[in-house]
Amino acid sequence: MLLYALIMAGGSGTRLWPLSRQTRPKQALKLFGERTMFQLAVDRLLPILPSERILVVTTADLADMLSAQSPNLPRQNFVIEPEGRGTAPVIGLGALCARRLAGGEAVIACLTADHFIRDVEQFRRALLAAAATAERGHIVTLGIKPSFPSTGFGYIERGEAMESADGLAVYRAARFKEKPNEETAVAFVADGCHSWNSGMFIWTTKRVSAEFERQLPDTSAKLREAARAFGTSSFTETLARVWPTVEKQTIDYAIMEGARDVAVIPVDIGWSDVGSWASLLEILEPDENGNVVIGGQHIGVDTTGALIRSDKLVATIGLSNVIIVDTDDAIMICQRDRSQDVRQVVERLQQQKEQRYL
Repeated sequence: MLLYALIMAGGSGTRLWPLSRQTRPKQALKLFGERTMFQLAVDRLLPILPSERILVVTTADLADMLSAQSPNLPRQNFVIEPEGRGTAPVIGLGALCARRLAGGEAVIACLTADHFIRDVEQFRRALLAAAATAERGHIVTLGIKPSFPSTGFGYIERGEAMESADGLAVYRAARFKEKPNEETAVAFVADGCHSWNSGMFIWTTKRVSAEFERQLPDTSAKLREAARAFGTSSFTETLARVWPTVEKQTIDYAIMEGARDVAVIPVDIGWSDVGSWASLLEILEPDENGNVVIGGQHIGVDTTGALIRSDKLVATIGLSNVIIVDTDDAIMICQRDRSQDVRQVVERLQQQKEQRYL
């Protein structure tokens, strides 16, 4: 059975403001060298998948830019989401479109465009192992080995062992658990039976359709109507008519919590969702003082644990654990442990209708 990939590449980019904006969200940024996060997501797949088997779901604002960043991907494989409706409809539609491209059933890996993966070879190995497991009828997710007791991720509890795949252990997913409090997160990491929920799912298009028909029958019918037009001149018009009537839902709550026969492959691939500026301090190589500089030049006097992003020379004196992000029209400065609160700045800008900064 052929393997396809669906890259979800929408999103508004609020977590890395002011560098990320509505027209230039996280997946379009060069944070790890000369390739954007979207390009890195495609690069991870191309050695094991031909470009014609990679689908991208994104927004109208981003489609041309992302297509230009990946000229090897067929333009017809970019599905433009008229408006945000959550990950469940995106995955349901993507699976139906993949089936039409394949001319029959296929395995589809549902991935994101804005995550970082350090060990790319191990990721590819795990993806192929997951595809082999999915062919046996299971829904498969890659569970991330926790590096600390995070309260920002959901967790997957693993159950009994299943048949391994390419030497990788496979377990039944006993249950999906919501983001825990700190005490519970510590217990999850200590027991060794929990993985972070990466949001990566690998399953057959037949299994996707079956779960949607069973759990979301109304959504399933609407997605099938839209997908029937995929590859024709009427697809854009059909999707624009149908999509706003689809209920907004996430795949975790709408499908996975009620799904049967879900498997998890625990992996240690150096994964990060790059969910805040502080996360870059865990990914990028710091200098001898624990500082990370992106872009420009930094002179630090008695400065430790800082993240500096600027195209200018930035000088700091007597600072510790701060984040400084400088762009053409905005500067953001915060304590390292408050970087998640950048969202509050974006919310205030929205309230004040400061669209030029969004």
